[in-house]
Amino acid sequence: MRNFFKIVLRVLVGLVALIAVLVVFVYWRSSARLHRIYQVTVPSPALPADVAALERGHHLAATRGCLDCHGTDLGGAKVIDDPAMGLIFGPNLTHGRGGLPPNYSDQDFVRAVRHGVAADGHGLFLMPSDDYKEFTESDMADLIAFVKSVPPVDRESVAPRVGPVARVLLVAGKIKLAADVIDHAGLKPSVVRPGATVAYGRYVAASCTGCHGANFSGGKIDAGPPNWPPAANLTPHPSGRLARWTESDFFAAIRTGRRPDGTPLDPVMPRAFAQLNDTELKAIWAFLQTLPSVPTSTR
Repeated sequence: MRNFFKIVLRVLVGLVALIAVLVVFVYWRSSARLHRIYQVTVPSPALPADVAALERGHHLAATRGCLDCHGTDLGGAKVIDDPAMGLIFGPNLTHGRGGLPPNYSDQDFVRAVRHGVAADGHGLFLMPSDDYKEFTESDMADLIAFVKSVPPVDRESVAPRVGPVARVLLVAGKIKLAADVIDHAGLKPSVVRPGATVAYGRYVAASCTGCHGANFSGGKIDAGPPNWPPAANLTPHPSGRLARWTESDFFAAIRTGRRPDGTPLDPVMPRAFAQLNDTELKAIWAFLQTLPSVPTSTR
């Protein structure tokens, strides 16, 4: 009997040691990813100053998720507060106390938005630059001009605290830093005109890929907390709802937050998309109709 307990004790000690090694490895490997430095050179954008450009920049900030993460005043907002995933705030983007430093340049904005790279060169965690990398030159300039026009907000930015599950997902490649996947040297901004076209729909719908996947088949959202529901399949496949929707159904769902059967869209679905204009929604709908029909969660 004593030998049995000795064996059990040794097994337990071995398991504890193995777990400790795995924990150290995950923390070391994830920290290396989070602190990697990227050398990205970008040209200085020519910023507009007219009212129409600032209004366009505000529209982009509202409908592409900037205000959801950074707050309606751009002074910073809580994005995730979950023991498993961590505590993540969108930083203060104004020049108030706790915000951007006085020497933060227009090129720094471009690196952050288009490349997912901070001013000091490290990759930004959960910054969805893969969705914004192909912003047209004019949209990028309008967005930056709007952000710089916002009055200063005195609010300390909260440094990200990456949780254990998020670190495991980062090491496993389920969560990817945008800076890791963007081809910084070969990146070319889109050249597309606003209109109810498939091309413009593809451009606007780029903001949907972070949750719905590159092929829009939906499924588990790896970058979100474990309790987030799967994203919907936006292709015409029978396993998704959109195959049975009309354009009017699509418009109503985005604008009201309710499906044609009256059930609410999950709160994870950004309500800011309700501010997309008719041209943008028509373009997205036209683009979604061209997608290959694929089963849900076949990213």
